[in-house]
Amino acid sequence: MGPSFIAALVVVAVAGFALVRTVRIVPQATAGIVERLGRYHRTLLPGLNLVVPFLDRIKETIDLREQVVSFPPQPVITSDNLVVSIDTVIYFQVVDPRAATYEIADFLIGVEQLTVTTLRNVVGGMDLERTLTSREEINSELRGVLDEATGKWGIRVNRVELKAIDPPASIQDSMEKQMRADRDKRAAVLSAEGQKQAAILTAEGQKQAAVLQARGEAEAVVLRAQADAEAKAMRAKGEADAIAMVFRAIHEGRPDQALLAYQYLRTLPEIARGDANKVWIVPSEVGRALEGLGGLFANLSGAGAGAAGAAGPGPAGAAARSPGAAAPGEEGSASGAGGTWKDTPAPG
Repeated sequence: MGPSFIAALVVVAVAGFALVRTVRIVPQATAGIVERLGRYHRTLLPGLNLVVPFLDRIKETIDLREQVVSFPPQPVITSDNLVVSIDTVIYFQVVDPRAATYEIADFLIGVEQLTVTTLRNVVGGMDLERTLTSREEINSELRGVLDEATGKWGIRVNRVELKAIDPPASIQDSMEKQMRADRDKRAAVLSAEGQKQAAILTAEGQKQAAVLQARGEAEAVVLRAQADAEAKAMRAKGEADAIAMVFRAIHEGRPDQALLAYQYLRTLPEIARGDANKVWIVPSEVGRALEGLGGLFANLSGAGAGAAGAAGPGPAGAAARSPGAAAPGEEGSASGAGGTWKDTPAPG
C-alpha cells in the first residue's frame, strides 16, 4: 500500500465528510437557524437544504407548530385581600424563528413569567366575586397583553385559558352556605308565589262557577215561566175552542126544552159522585127541568090514555107521575142510599 493510495483514501474520506456536512434535511413544521462564522446567516425551510461545511452551523431547530403549555397554580391576591390560586393554559406559536432564537434566551420561561405578572395585575383590580364570574374578561386581557409583549420574540399567543380559580377553603365554605341560603330563599319565594297563584285561580274558578250557576238557574226559571205561560195559553185556547165548538154545535143543533132538561139531569150523578157526599143542594133549575120532563111524560101518557078509553083513574094514571116527583110549583125532595137532595130556588 503506497503513499498515493493512502492520500486517495484521505481525500475520499474528507469529501464524504464534507458531503454529509453539506446536505441537511429539515422536517416539516420546523425551521433551522444557520450561523456562518458565529453570526446569523439564514433560516432553513422544511426539506432538502445545502450548507457550506466547516463555515455554516445549524444552531437550533425551532418547532413551528402551535404549542400548549400549562403553568402551575399561582397565588394571586384580589382587591378585597383574598388569596386565590389560578391555573393557566397558554396556546402560542412561533412565527419568527430568528426572533425566538436571538431576542430571548428561553421564550417558554419568558411567557410563563409574563403570564404570572399579567395575571396578578388583572386579578388585583377585581374582587373575589368578580374574579370567579369574569373568566372571559380575564382571558381577553391576558391574551392582549401577552400577544403584544411576545410579538418582538417572534411568538403569537392564540389563546389564554384559566383552568381553575380556587379560593381558600374557608371562603368556599362561606360561599356554599350563602348559595344554599339564597336557594332556600328563592324556593320559599317561589312556593309562596305558587300558593298565591293557586288561591287566586281557585277563587276565580269558584266565582265563575257561582256566576254560571246563578245564570243557569235564572235562565231555567225564565224558561220554566215561559213554558208555564205557553202551556196555560194553549190550555186556555183549547178550552175556548172547545167551548166555542160546543156552543156552535148547540146552536146549530137547536135543542128543545126537553133535551136540555134531559142533559141537565144526566149531570146530577156527577155531582153526587163520591163516598163523602151526604147532602146536596139542588138549584131550582132542576125543578123547571123536571117540570119540562113531567109535561113531556104527561103528554105521552095522555095520548096513551085516550087510546085505551077514559074508564076512570087507574094504575096508568098513577104511573104518569114519577115516584117522588113533586107537582109543578111544589117543593120536592128525594132520598136514597147515597144521600138526600132538596129543590131550592136558585139565588136571583
